[in-house]
Amino acid sequence: MLRTVRAVAGHWTAALPVLAVVLLALAWGRSLPGPVVALVACFLAGAVLAAVHHAEVVAHRVGEPFGSLVLAVAVTIIEVALILTLMTDGGDKSASLARDTVFAAVMITCNGIVGLCLLVGALRRRVAVFNPEGTGAAFATVATLAGLSLVLPTFTTSKPGPEFAPAQLIFAALAAVVLYGLFVATQTVRHRDYFLPVSSSGKVIDEDDHADPPTRRTALTSLGLLALALVGVVGLAKAVSPTIEAGVAAAGLPSSVVGVVIALLVLLPETIAAVRAATRDRVQTSLNLGLGSAMASIGLTIPAVAAASIWLSGPLVLGLGATHMVLLALTVVVGTLTVIPGRATPLQGGVHLALLAAYLVLAVSP
Repeated sequence: MLRTVRAVAGHWTAALPVLAVVLLALAWGRSLPGPVVALVACFLAGAVLAAVHHAEVVAHRVGEPFGSLVLAVAVTIIEVALILTLMTDGGDKSASLARDTVFAAVMITCNGIVGLCLLVGALRRRVAVFNPEGTGAAFATVATLAGLSLVLPTFTTSKPGPEFAPAQLIFAALAAVVLYGLFVATQTVRHRDYFLPVSSSGKVIDEDDHADPPTRRTALTSLGLLALALVGVVGLAKAVSPTIEAGVAAAGLPSSVVGVVIALLVLLPETIAAVRAATRDRVQTSLNLGLGSAMASIGLTIPAVAAASIWLSGPLVLGLGATHMVLLALTVVVGTLTVIPGRATPLQGGVHLALLAAYLVLAVSP
């Protein structure tokens, strides 16, 4: 009996994605009462944890930095799907949803995930050590993509409001795709060693000191279950989104809070995986996850919503307001100063977390 219980517990990561998709099929397109929403939320959380597990299995098989890339792209697929489905149903009220969600993802990753992992890594061995070349390249790409996609629309004059004209939107989408593709090539091929974990002496660590990599069959199985878990996460999040929107409205909070909730939800797998890596003294892997997710969020979401704007009615608001531009500028300056030495103390982690806290407070109380 005990062996049976352990076997069932050991396979929950395989069962939950399947159950989540079954629940999604039963709940799709229906108005859900409160108890059912609570059940859906539980399965949603379970599907997120299962996605983390299977992404880590695949990452262990393919190695770094490919593993970080797998999870970053997987998480961003969730985000893009959620944004597009909500924009399809939302009409004009969802005009700024893509901007709010992408900016929330940038702040959560560049300040929340990065800050938390630097704090954990520094507390473990006095200073958190990482590769400034790779981390600096990633952060510079994130800053450039954020500036081109979220800041410029506020100052362009071809179209009234913080929106891009069609030609400008095409340029922003193409620039995002090209820069993201160039970064992936740099990370995985030409300068792969810049994105590998380093020891306290600065030596590159190119091996995993944990269990042997899973077999090809196990990795392929986890890849399939990862895809199934992501379908469950996207669908179930869509099912509970009316409850989230109604709760935000009932609380009298700004509509942009919906974007923050979406970003927090889809970045939960990334955050868990990054903190786990930091606790194993793999701070570079944590930074790959955080900054890679921020980059994928912009580099994949902006082209997706640009293409979707062809058939979506209503405006597409991308430009940030003054308050958010100040927070973005502070994030860029602080992030640059953090990256340059290649070593960080708990202070740097605390500064980044303070910026995230400021963003969350101002999101609730602008």
